[in-house]
Amino acid sequence: MAKQPKYRRVLLKLSGEALMGSKPFGLEFETIRSIAEQVREVHEVGVQVAMVIGGGNIYRGLAGATEGLIDRVTGDHMGMLATVINSLAVQDALEKLEVHTRVLSAIEIRQVAEPFIRRRAMRHLEKNRIVIIAAGTGNPYFTTDSAAALRAMEVKAEVILKATQVNGIYSADPKKVPGARKFDEISYLEVLEKGLKVMDATAISLCMDNHLPIIVFNLGVRGNIMRAVLGEKIGSIVKE
Repeated sequence: MAKQPKYRRVLLKLSGEALMGSKPFGLEFETIRSIAEQVREVHEVGVQVAMVIGGGNIYRGLAGATEGLIDRVTGDHMGMLATVINSLAVQDALEKLEVHTRVLSAIEIRQVAEPFIRRRAMRHLEKNRIVIIAAGTGNPYFTTDSAAALRAMEVKAEVILKATQVNGIYSADPKKVPGARKFDEISYLEVLEKGLKVMDATAISLCMDNHLPIIVFNLGVRGNIMRAVLGEKIGSIVKE
């Protein structure tokens, strides 16, 4: 008998960099197709999936502001538009696999995406459509991590699945520090106190206040999204 999913409604958080594959920037369509196939597999076992995708593969508002090249608010709005581009690319890949998908944007761009309305997002999920939530929160100074936490709460997701390039949470960057310690389980407060780069502090605080667990795992290993949904021991979990 097939294993039953542990979670019935999840929010999958992807960085924009996850869509680059081996490229230095932009989109690699084979990588996007692979992600779409994994999301379809999860969808086919009856899990309702909402997604929030970053825009760092195209533009980061904070980077431009730090270098003094562009106003932070303008840069953040440019970053939000980058997430819309990424969301449309993932939607196209999913629809080519015959998975019904809707893009809902916090910034109104009615020609390409529906406006984000909480009840509409919930209804799409109930109708077994994958919902891709674009343009972050629609506000500058908030990252897509914060958007993921906020939207997960709004659509009543049971968990945030944070897909990264490493297999969990470490005391330091394991690519730079060979002896970095991996945490299988860690509390929200520990993440904040240790300054670990899991999600930004706003997102972690929001999850802590609302008791929403975060599973951090390596997207590079095919099948890991399914393993996380089935409740297998994978990556790291942030919880009470």
